[in-house]
Amino acid sequence: MNIEYSQLIADLKKKIYHPVYFLMGEEPYFIDTISDLIENTILNENEKEFNQTVLYGGDTDILRIIATAKRFPMMSPWQVVIVKEAQHVRDLTERGKEDPGKQKHPFLTYIENPQKLTILVFCYKYKTLDKRTSLAKNIAKYAVVFESKKLYENKIPDWIVQYLKSKNYTIGPRACLMLTEYLGTDIGRIVNELNKLMIILPEKSEITVEHIQTHINISKDYNSFELQNALGRKDILKANRIVNYFSENTKDYPLIVSVSSLFGYFSKLLNYQLLNDKSKSNAASALGINPFFIGDYEQAAKQYSLPKLKIIISELREYDLKSKGIGNGTAEGGELLKELVFKILH
Repeated sequence: MNIEYSQLIADLKKKIYHPVYFLMGEEPYFIDTISDLIENTILNENEKEFNQTVLYGGDTDILRIIATAKRFPMMSPWQVVIVKEAQHVRDLTERGKEDPGKQKHPFLTYIENPQKLTILVFCYKYKTLDKRTSLAKNIAKYAVVFESKKLYENKIPDWIVQYLKSKNYTIGPRACLMLTEYLGTDIGRIVNELNKLMIILPEKSEITVEHIQTHINISKDYNSFELQNALGRKDILKANRIVNYFSENTKDYPLIVSVSSLFGYFSKLLNYQLLNDKSKSNAASALGINPFFIGDYEQAAKQYSLPKLKIIISELREYDLKSKGIGNGTAEGGELLKELVFKILH
């Protein structure tokens, strides 16, 4: 059966266990969190010595995994078998290919009648099984399946808020957006940085822009968030100051990242201009942003007409290709960014 992350975590904390878990998908953070919870909480330290086995996909095969899973626990209510990097268990998928002439896949034979006292966990990262195959269909039928999907960028701020709430912290909208702009959609990296802040700050603290700038090494004046604000206000002096800084520090501010950030910003601004209903609640919903920022888009919309925004989006597409080495001639990333920002502002 397929299950959501929150439900799976809740069941594990309530000691509701299943014989087979298949955790798969592009976002490793959620897979690791579930696997760590199983590894660290089901058995105590004495029970783990004889009853907990961690295998790695590149060093094992499906028959060894099944043989391990079939053992009975010793002086423990459960045996836990965790297969990390399960995407590298070559014969897991090879033997699952559709071929009527082959014998039944041994993993299917096992999950149809698993060892009831074993908790078998597959951590199949960065990809998913082909859901059209009999292997995937039967795993979904007999095992607990969790698909760990990458979060879209517009979902990251809400996720940060909820994560901090679960830890008894809060965060302001601007601080949250700054984190998203700087860290992107890498949940593991976001959690690492938030955990650093929570070590420094007492419980019930609100994480602010100042905390982020001080402890996560994001420059107060030179970052993508400030560049967007400067462009939105058509503050030519500040925008050029930031771009010059980026150009002198291209290792920390690569062109491809700057262009991607600006494309996201101006795409939202274009969508805002196209809205018939520009009320705060409707605009926030349509743009997928916190209502707190609608005032910024309202002000920026006064600076950029709809025809100009269409030209900017076209320019951004062109410079996105140049950032990837297509048609950029001999120009360096810093010079290309200066060109782009000049075209946006004029």
